[in-house]
Amino acid sequence: MTSTHSSLALLGPAAGKGPSGDMIPNLPSLADSAAYIAELGKPTAADVLERCRASGRVAIQPRCGVGGHTEMTNLLGTLEAEARPDILTLTIDSHTRLKRFDEALRTLNLRPSDLNGYPLVAHGWRRGRELNESVSAPLEVRHGSPDARRLFDVSVAAGITSFEGGGISYNLPYSKAVPLAESLGAWQDVDRRCGELVEHGVVIDRELFGTLTAVLVPPSISLAISVIEAVLAARSGVHCISVAYPQGGHLAQDVAALRCIPLLAERYLPAGIQVHAVLHEFMGVFPRQRGNAEDLIFYGALVARLGGASKLITKTYQEAHGIPDTQANVEGLRLANRANSPLLEVLTVDETRIGEEMEWILAEVGELIDPLIEQVDLIEAVADAFNQGTLDIPFSASRYARSDLIPRRDGDGAIRYLSVGALPFSAANRRRNEELLKAGPEDGTNLGSLMAGLTGDIDYFRRLFRETDETRSSGTADDDIPK
Repeated sequence: MTSTHSSLALLGPAAGKGPSGDMIPNLPSLADSAAYIAELGKPTAADVLERCRASGRVAIQPRCGVGGHTEMTNLLGTLEAEARPDILTLTIDSHTRLKRFDEALRTLNLRPSDLNGYPLVAHGWRRGRELNESVSAPLEVRHGSPDARRLFDVSVAAGITSFEGGGISYNLPYSKAVPLAESLGAWQDVDRRCGELVEHGVVIDRELFGTLTAVLVPPSISLAISVIEAVLAARSGVHCISVAYPQGGHLAQDVAALRCIPLLAERYLPAGIQVHAVLHEFMGVFPRQRGNAEDLIFYGALVARLGGASKLITKTYQEAHGIPDTQANVEGLRLANRANSPLLEVLTVDETRIGEEMEWILAEVGELIDPLIEQVDLIEAVADAFNQGTLDIPFSASRYARSDLIPRRDGDGAIRYLSVGALPFSAANRRRNEELLKAGPEDGTNLGSLMAGLTGDIDYFRRLFRETDETRSSGTADDDIPK
């Protein structure tokens, strides 16, 4: 145990309060934090996103986070030096996500390598500033917490200008017993804090995690949840909103979903809000062989480009094997960035097919959220909708979502609704999903056949590449993957 780690346990009495009422040691005021951000002399995340969109280039960002401060500093430095990402990430550890701050500190002091991310609250905002000052790219905090108020306060004090999450998207996929009204209220506090920072001249990019449970998420569900969170954020004073969408695997459907984001922003958000589309590269079962995985990474980057995304969250060829190492992360960033090449301007898509998908996606999103958006208390309306099943997400960990939806892939690989549960879809939308799935492969109607079909849909890309556990096509063998 180093003296640096042990000193963390000796912090003195708290001198500042966040909006949650938590006492945070020596927390600077918002005005002081805003002044620090200005003095850093580097662009904010919102600046980078706006600049990339204006130039027609997709910003590139990795996933990364380790427990130790020196290790995190070195990781960020290496990624920047070797891959030049536009935005860098601090992925936060599980203890901090669940507000187990003492346990995060204890693990940091004893075995920092046991942490599955960077415990920013335990390290403190001063160390956060050290990370910020070590790189030229702005930082974003990614985590998964239903109540991120304390983490947000420390992030802002560290000068971090992008913060991911929302009261639905960082609750239902991750938590079992957190009521929606509670998490939505906590995130409203975060968004109000962003509004206060605007008054000090700092715009925080608030990225919404439309990825949800990441597996077979129908586009209209992802976008509907993000629109609700975006409306709440804008009402609380947020001026920059990034709507993240998970790559499903079907080119036309994914491009259409990304192109729907600015249209939904125009429909539901006030003027003057920066809104950016973000694509998360495929988060389902990744191919095991390096060549196949790299094909999928490049394919996702092309989807982001064709869909007009402002930013892409990248993957690596080691995704199927565990936590990627630094070099794999570097190579994933470099590969994804090649989709920005001006030589690829020759690429086109079937605009008729894209337009048709957009029309249906927009119709489904409208049917999901229009009954809610004008309610006097949107938070209460959303919690009640999930209780009734008129809003829902598939495969949720939470008791506050029914998870009655059953998504399936149609014959072309697009994600459709086999069962809509209690979603308030029109007869036309229900009929279209039924017809598209009837045209696909017949898996049978019993439970065993359904589970086999769902497993096949989740393993979509491994099956596409003809990878199985028993046989592998030519390419890099598992033993060639750096550990």
